[in-house]
Amino acid sequence: MRRTVALLAAVLALAGTAGCGGDGAEPGVPKGATLVLDFVPNAVHSGIYVAGANGYYRDRGVDLHVRAPGESTDAPKLLGAAKVEFAILDIHDLGIARERGIDLVGVAPIVQRPLAAVFARADGPVRRPREMEGHRVGVTGLPSDEAVVASEVEADGGDPEAVDEVTIGFTAVPSLAAGKVDAATGFWNAEGVALRDRGVPIRVFKVDDFGAPPYPELVLTTSRETLESDPELVEAVVEATRQGYEVAEEHPGVALEDLLSANPELDEAEQKEQLQALLPVLHPRPFDQAVLREWAAWDLRHGLLEKPLDVEQAFSQGG
Repeated sequence: MRRTVALLAAVLALAGTAGCGGDGAEPGVPKGATLVLDFVPNAVHSGIYVAGANGYYRDRGVDLHVRAPGESTDAPKLLGAAKVEFAILDIHDLGIARERGIDLVGVAPIVQRPLAAVFARADGPVRRPREMEGHRVGVTGLPSDEAVVASEVEADGGDPEAVDEVTIGFTAVPSLAAGKVDAATGFWNAEGVALRDRGVPIRVFKVDDFGAPPYPELVLTTSRETLESDPELVEAVVEATRQGYEVAEEHPGVALEDLLSANPELDEAEQKEQLQALLPVLHPRPFDQAVLREWAAWDLRHGLLEKPLDVEQAFSQGG
């Protein structure tokens, strides 16, 4: 699973199922709304599919349509243009969108910790983050990856400028498996599981163990317009989603069944492993404002944000 990619052909595909608010809705008829995922459906979204399969959204008067992003989906722009009501965003993308003038608001965390990590071959020379100095480290090309590498090396007493970063796109798994790089960035719940399945011996350096605060990587997000014009819809979706993740946390087998039932193309064994890895961070509690302020400062220090973020405006206190 990777963070949200860019840019806009999905607007037409989604417009027909979105824009769903309450205009002219008959009493007792569920209100339609659309949620765009950050990536193709996978274990991190299990609570959403639990909530859908068990009627938690409908019980609260919402007919929620869940959509995977297309190649050109830009979820922040879809939210800002009122083409969809909700999206799962990487927290960095939420901050960047706000800097670009798109008034988005995070209303609930989907995971409680960062998923970003650096993987190093266990049979290679990188035994700790500072030992990335002088070695080839694969990054996707996203600024957030460079921030992860810099944070980890610096926190471990090394010099980030001495790292030989190589842009490899989203090929961390085959690149490490083939020994093309000594380390690479990725998500520990996805690439980490895939590497172990391939039998690649790895060391995992999670970013919140090396310099970053324990920020929520993925965030349920809406627009300011939706939050203010239809707070009941937002509250209903947040509550139903939380209920779904409570079930996923307590009954992962049920969550896996609901995920696979909605997405039969997924590999059951892989998703089971991912879900087991994610269980400790799926607990659906509200945002910790102190942690969010630490995250915003971390993003600013590493160049992901250009100016201080107003955390109180960017995240709902109720979330």
